[in-house]
Amino acid sequence: MPFYSSAIIRFAAALLALCLPIAAQQSHITKAIDNKERVTLKGHLHPKALAENDQGRVSPSMPVSYVTIELAPTAGQQADLDGLLGEQQTPGSKNYHRWLTPDEYAQRFGVSQDDLNKIAAWARGQGLTVAAVARGRNWIAVSGAAAQMEQAFQTELHHYLVAGETHFANASEPSVPAAMGGAVRAIRGLNDFRAKPARRVPHGSVTPDFNSSRGSHYLAPNDVATIYNMTPLYAAGIDGTGQSLAIAGQTAIDLTDIQQFRGNFSLPAHDPQIMLVPGAHDPGISKDDLPEADLDLEWSGAVARNASIVYVYSDDVFQAVQYAIDQNLAPVVSISYGSCELETSTSDALALQSWAKQANAQGITWFAASGDNGGADCNDSQNPGLAVDLPSSVPEVTGVGGTEFTEGGGQYWSTTNDTSKASVLTYIPEMAWNDSAADGSPAATGGGASAVFAKPAWQTGPGVPGDNARHVPDVSLSGSADHDGYMVYTGGSLQVFGGTSIPAPAFAGIAALLNQYLVLTHAQQAAGVGNMNPTLYALAQSVPGVFHDVAAGDNIVTAACSSRNRTCSNPAVGYSAGAGYDPATGLGSVDAFNLVTKWNGAPAIAVPASTSITLLTNLNTVASTDVAFLIATVTGSNGFTPVGAVEFSAGGSPLGSAQLLGSSGTATATLAVKGGQLPLGSATVLAAYTAAPAAAVIASVTMSVTSTGSGSGGTPAIGGVSNGASFKAAFAPGMILSVFGSQLAPSTSSAASVPLPITMAGVAVTVNGEAAPLYFISPGQLNIQIPYETATGATATVTVNNNGQVASQSFPMALTAPGIFTANGAPVPNTSASSGQIITLFITGTGAVTPPVSTGAAPPATTPIPDLPAPAQNSRVTVGGVQASIQFIGIPSALVGVTQINYQVPSGIALGSQPVVVTIGGVASAPAILTVTN
Repeated sequence: MPFYSSAIIRFAAALLALCLPIAAQQSHITKAIDNKERVTLKGHLHPKALAENDQGRVSPSMPVSYVTIELAPTAGQQADLDGLLGEQQTPGSKNYHRWLTPDEYAQRFGVSQDDLNKIAAWARGQGLTVAAVARGRNWIAVSGAAAQMEQAFQTELHHYLVAGETHFANASEPSVPAAMGGAVRAIRGLNDFRAKPARRVPHGSVTPDFNSSRGSHYLAPNDVATIYNMTPLYAAGIDGTGQSLAIAGQTAIDLTDIQQFRGNFSLPAHDPQIMLVPGAHDPGISKDDLPEADLDLEWSGAVARNASIVYVYSDDVFQAVQYAIDQNLAPVVSISYGSCELETSTSDALALQSWAKQANAQGITWFAASGDNGGADCNDSQNPGLAVDLPSSVPEVTGVGGTEFTEGGGQYWSTTNDTSKASVLTYIPEMAWNDSAADGSPAATGGGASAVFAKPAWQTGPGVPGDNARHVPDVSLSGSADHDGYMVYTGGSLQVFGGTSIPAPAFAGIAALLNQYLVLTHAQQAAGVGNMNPTLYALAQSVPGVFHDVAAGDNIVTAACSSRNRTCSNPAVGYSAGAGYDPATGLGSVDAFNLVTKWNGAPAIAVPASTSITLLTNLNTVASTDVAFLIATVTGSNGFTPVGAVEFSAGGSPLGSAQLLGSSGTATATLAVKGGQLPLGSATVLAAYTAAPAAAVIASVTMSVTSTGSGSGGTPAIGGVSNGASFKAAFAPGMILSVFGSQLAPSTSSAASVPLPITMAGVAVTVNGEAAPLYFISPGQLNIQIPYETATGATATVTVNNNGQVASQSFPMALTAPGIFTANGAPVPNTSASSGQIITLFITGTGAVTPPVSTGAAPPATTPIPDLPAPAQNSRVTVGGVQASIQFIGIPSALVGVTQINYQVPSGIALGSQPVVVTIGGVASAPAILTVTN
């Protein structure tokens, strides 16, 4: 690495002095933990674990995995958190949209490390295995045999037969040692009553044929894009690129289903990243849960078409949600599972809210389906009346309901399908989804008043009931399986589904589009809007055109009766839709374009008149057989990042157009042209960018076109590509990529300053057609930066242009691919250190960073240390397998694509050679060897 060796060491020394350790938190476990002195934890009895269902005690050896000890903040911490959440959503506040990392959350709102260690030690003393410890220091997961759980928490675990299914649950309230009582909020996982998916299949047998001769229709991705006005966003490049969202499930999946769905409906190839919750039980592929996982992944990706989707799963979907939040996997999380509020323990309900508050503080928006049982969510004789679904009823979660199309006599469908299998012509009017009459009651959108959570201050507006209850849903999208169902590949075949299961991940996809738009236009520095509910309700009252007000239909249903109760006659309950908000469809469905571009009530951001453009080519003298890269750079002002396309022409004839990609105020468009496309002699090439209200901005470059060529370009051959630090086959946006081969450049040269150049000595490189900045060129090796905008979860192509001669090679792109810079296998600049010492290392391959930085650029020298770009995904360092405390992580001023980490060598670590591993977003680097001294 000729360009970076000295730079790394220079900046390491400068920043190390600025990164001071944070003061330790106060410990609240102040006396020895005595198992004989106990405190009972209330609210842990599952409402379905009734005496009449009791089948006796479980086997003492029955394994019980991933029981979480939920840890409580102090009253002061809770008040501080609630205050911060308000400030994060208040424009003008110093904390507006300043999201916390999980480690910052731990330092501010978690228990002390000392308390955490004591509770973990107590659990191990009970014979339990510590399966996981939260980064946020607000829970510990333990596993063990039933007898060990019973002894640890002083309760009995019994089997219960409920609706023909056998479950286990605690038969009495658990307890913990009194010394720990102030630090422990709840125990979660002492039962296996699992949430159910909100998924429906059409009435009767259906073989989807996209646009049926019988007059029925099924929804393809482009149908939904047309109905909810997503198509203009895609045309403007707002398709989820650079964004991520997490889907929570409770089954493994078969990737071929996802691949077949995307291929069949002309969506770009994008495999989700699959992640089993570490330490949790692997359920394998569950036939009951697989359709839910497939439809969630397919339809979130059908909306956010180029977003990176993380599928995180366990045998308990809520464990997956908890892990996604704790690890900050994505700024959007979606779950299509739920439980009736009245049949969920109080401790579990409050635990969900505590997770949601942490999610919001980290900038995460959590979506949940509102349920498919109409106004009677429990759907049984135990609770046949009005009820709503968890977690959608949590105020910090956005609950998504379902609508149904009402065409009337209108012409909304084409008689044929286009190449993407779509046939919708325009928006179709909607009513509340309720197919109970056709499918058997209940089959309707969930909604109503919470029995657990009070009305939040932001839930106001026309139609909002005047009680003191939180109401759901907040928003809706089409949810009927019958009229018209969504097409889903699952189990190797194309099927049709409906229910609020699909609107939830679809709306999560819209949120990913919103996040991309806000980052690209610099309306915010980092992806994520946290709890979006306050803004949704404000928009409904202030900005016309964002919502389709659904005022027809209802979610009135009759709850099912027990098969053992032949005389049961449950009442019909539910709510009618109406003008404004209603407890059947919430605020209504959305116009996605208006929602995204008018977020916070502001009009779509206009292009500033001061937008400028420059044009470069790698080859000023070109032969008719040569290929030249035309690279236009468009720079905005006032935080605006240009979007759209640049048009290229020569001698009045068009050469083609290329889409702009970029962030932080700068975007580039690259077009490859053959010399034969240009007129012989001296040719003036123009690049024009036009976007209202600014006039077109034009740049030009003069090229000399000959019939014989310059003769300066060798024919390049690429032998391989690798991570520029680890030299492994691991690749992520923003990282240094080393390209090896022959005839890659005519000479050897290094970048002298930043921003990095995009052409040197007639050499230019693109990744997926976008200009890639150059660190270093030589005949045998190029070091380039992979543009931050490069899509992940798919194959990328690097193209080297050496003075008109071109070679390409493809490689897989991941969300993160950390590689540690080393010298002789040791991390630089600190190859050795003593236990407890704070030292530095450097990596590349962190993926997206927040706040974003332009490709090829470095953070300005005036950037405050806390505001330096840091990995968007969670970060972890271990030394000898022991987690180290990260004191600082970020891209230093004047460096490009290189992240500095200041970390503390764990106390008590063994002397000698110890592996150092950096993990970003769950992906571990190759180890570097640190020598630990006295």
